[in-house]
Amino acid sequence: MKKQLLFVTHQNEETDDGLAYAVDLARTMDEGITVLLVNRKNLMEKFERAMAAVTFAEANEHETSRAILAEGEQGDEDAGKRVETLLDKCRDLGVNITVHAVTEDAVTAVKDYLKKRNGVDMVLLSPSVTDKKNLSARELQRLVKTASRPIVTMARQGIGVSQEPCYDAH
Repeated sequence: MKKQLLFVTHQNEETDDGLAYAVDLARTMDEGITVLLVNRKNLMEKFERAMAAVTFAEANEHETSRAILAEGEQGDEDAGKRVETLLDKCRDLGVNITVHAVTEDAVTAVKDYLKKRNGVDMVLLSPSVTDKKNLSARELQRLVKTASRPIVTMARQGIGVSQEPCYDAH
């Protein structure tokens, strides 16, 4: 079985932050990539949107309720298009890619994924995951201790310094 890099990112408009680095690394190491889309926040947003739609429907504001639900469907279509674009980019470059979407936080999702699959060489955490509001230093330490694989964190450089992402390895 061919080894894989596990690229962990959030399912949002920044899904491909760090993907270029992950693809280059996979090509260099002659490995495939498994993309783990963490979307816990999106799940909560969907729930909140559904509850708001129900509230408006109960108040006989059916048009408002439909508008709220339609807004959510557009977001789902956009997410699907982003994933398709991601798959096409990797296939065009000759990198084998699989995508898994989960509704857990990044640390739990990675630990669960690694328990089930042993073909992962390295875990790459995208800038959207390593952002301080998404992953604390304590959670990162816990992941490093339990993953038993190298963890590479990616961070964006400061605004105004450069438009290119900066990548740090741990």
